[in-house]
Amino acid sequence: MTDHPRESTAPRNPYAGVYPGNLFMVVAPSGAGKSTLVNALLARDPAIRLSISYTTRPPRPKEQDGQHYHFTTVDDFLARHAAGEFLESAEVHGNYYATSRVWIEDQMKNGHDVLLEIDWQGAQQVKKRFHNAIGIFILPPSLEALEDRLKKRGQDEPNVIVRRLLAAGSEMAHAAEAEYVVINENFDRALADLQCLVGATRSRFGSQYARHTELFMQLGIHLPHGG
Repeated sequence: MTDHPRESTAPRNPYAGVYPGNLFMVVAPSGAGKSTLVNALLARDPAIRLSISYTTRPPRPKEQDGQHYHFTTVDDFLARHAAGEFLESAEVHGNYYATSRVWIEDQMKNGHDVLLEIDWQGAQQVKKRFHNAIGIFILPPSLEALEDRLKKRGQDEPNVIVRRLLAAGSEMAHAAEAEYVVINENFDRALADLQCLVGATRSRFGSQYARHTELFMQLGIHLPHGG
């Protein structure tokens, strides 16, 4: 199941549809350290809210509803999908997964920043709906380092690691689609870079105008291009 939002051919106003909150998409191949970096960022910056996906697969041991996923039935999932509640969705190994468009828009309208851990296909779909979303691609310092990290995790058999490395090559080819790239060679440095990107995004004109519209109007500052 894949959504294909219609793409408008009209010229885009870069400030149209800008909410007080920002949307961050963090993309990375398996083993690049994405989840570890994201968890550290969320711990340091509680103003960012992590998007929790919906899924029809059953919970695994220790997984909690509303924390790891929103676990739901196939009927409920399909009803939400038909109602247009999802931003992007996919079927993986017979189970459905989706990101809630309704929740994300509500958070951003109320001034909260939202972060998505997502793959490059999902990021492409999100961009069609939120063209101001910021893509951040996490890269390993080398293929050798990526292989070493996958082996040290101890989660996969050797043949699975080979498949993950092959998939990583095709995934990293899409790094050019992101606004920013963080090379995770040194964890502390990579985390600092991630925090800097969040701060810079919050200071973009559109974001600041959406958060402080009254101040901007008092100062005689208005949106360009008739926005």
